[in-house]
Amino acid sequence: MSIDRVAIFDTTLRDGEQSPGASMNAEEKLEIARQLVRLGVDVIEAGFPISSPGDFESVRRIGAEVGDAAVVCALSRAIAKDIEVAADALATAKRPRIHTGIGVSESHLRDKLRISGDEAIERAVAAVKLARSFVGDVEFYAEDAGRAEPAFLYRMIEAAIAAGATVVNIPDTTGYAYPEAFGALIGGLKEHVKGIENAVISVHCHNDLGMATANALAGVKAGARQIECTVNGIGERAGNTALEEVAMALHQRPDIFGVTTGIHTREITRTSRLVSSITGIRVQPNKAIVGANAFAHSSGIHQDGVLKERSTYEIIDPVEVGLGGSSIVLTARSGRHALKHRLEELGYNLPDEEFERVHVAFLDLADKKKEVFDEDLEALVGESERTVNEVYHLAQVHFTSGEPGIPTATVELVTQEGEHLIDSSHGTGPVDAVYKAINRIVDVENDLTEFRVEAVTRGIDALGEVTIRVKSADGRIFTGRGAHSDIIVASAKAYTNALNRLLVSQIPAAHEEI
Repeated sequence: MSIDRVAIFDTTLRDGEQSPGASMNAEEKLEIARQLVRLGVDVIEAGFPISSPGDFESVRRIGAEVGDAAVVCALSRAIAKDIEVAADALATAKRPRIHTGIGVSESHLRDKLRISGDEAIERAVAAVKLARSFVGDVEFYAEDAGRAEPAFLYRMIEAAIAAGATVVNIPDTTGYAYPEAFGALIGGLKEHVKGIENAVISVHCHNDLGMATANALAGVKAGARQIECTVNGIGERAGNTALEEVAMALHQRPDIFGVTTGIHTREITRTSRLVSSITGIRVQPNKAIVGANAFAHSSGIHQDGVLKERSTYEIIDPVEVGLGGSSIVLTARSGRHALKHRLEELGYNLPDEEFERVHVAFLDLADKKKEVFDEDLEALVGESERTVNEVYHLAQVHFTSGEPGIPTATVELVTQEGEHLIDSSHGTGPVDAVYKAINRIVDVENDLTEFRVEAVTRGIDALGEVTIRVKSADGRIFTGRGAHSDIIVASAKAYTNALNRLLVSQIPAAHEEI
């Protein structure tokens, strides 16, 4: 299959803006237009000038801004005033295009336009001729072509080309088509329409049945050489063909489509985020190419494969769409390989025994949290290091608290010799009760001088880290730290850690540094 080029016609600023709540002002449209130029689109449909003064101004300003970088297109109905206003708005554009047309399905002719097919063809021809009197580049749209009678559609398109249309747009306006049928429709145009070789066939697909991208690509396979699409697939109802999806499909599968585009793929993510920010329409996390999870891996099997060789589970290098790389999301489903890899990236090359302790703690935490962050891992490593050579290890802590009620706590400590010691106490609060219970087991004089709690990570399920300082009888200060998703447990860990350090310092020949 020979390699040729498919033009990318972006209608984010026109059809995309028709998404409920996505209205943009002229400045915002101009900002997106600048990014579309960086992205490398061939045509920017800047607006529908007759619809409002704001749209007129947007088309005028974008035409002046874009220069030779892209064709600037303005929409109109097959109405003389629409076309004249579109031409006025495009006066600033170096490469102007008027996009005019009329409905072609029986539903549109009978229920919306209430005219015959012959009358529709007459209006279409008059509109194209008028548009050609203003600009050399005229695109004709056959609205609702996806539901039109093919024979009538062929007549309409043939007449539009004879009148001077340089591009013929075949829209699946209602998202009714499916790939085989839509591809056959495009193929039928190439076979039955006289003069079709003198115009570019364009496809404009909606996503009502979730097939906009598939239908557009079927059109390309059948001979269409322009795709009309929007960034993030925004648009009326279920949206339009997503620019990023068709661009990457054509980029990744030249063996299937045999065509190229002018899209600079590394600008895709930046463009997506800009449009999302300006329109306020959030991109769903599992959205192809630009969703937050598009290159994220949480399954242990997938993570292991990606870490060994990215292509095992990724057909697109995330760098190609403007991302820094794949994302390994640490969850309860993550494997040992992913955990070890992330720890090493954070600078922790742990011996096997210590890694095992961290891994056990990681699994325990991951069962309680949706996602384990880097700060969590750092806290877990610190917690693991604090449990080495403990005089007393905190095995269990239970507490009750409330108002009214008396805060009480029971703790279990395990000695280095393996002896299990359990005791209980009450206090002014749950932390006080826990500390008093620990003191009943660990009989060492000390004074708590500082108590600090911090959230290690974001979110309601954040890991909490407690830092305390205790003063020994001889005035020395010992710091203890503990991390856990339960602040009371973290407090018990921190206190036990501080007391262990105090006790170790009292052992003859113990290291002096504290």
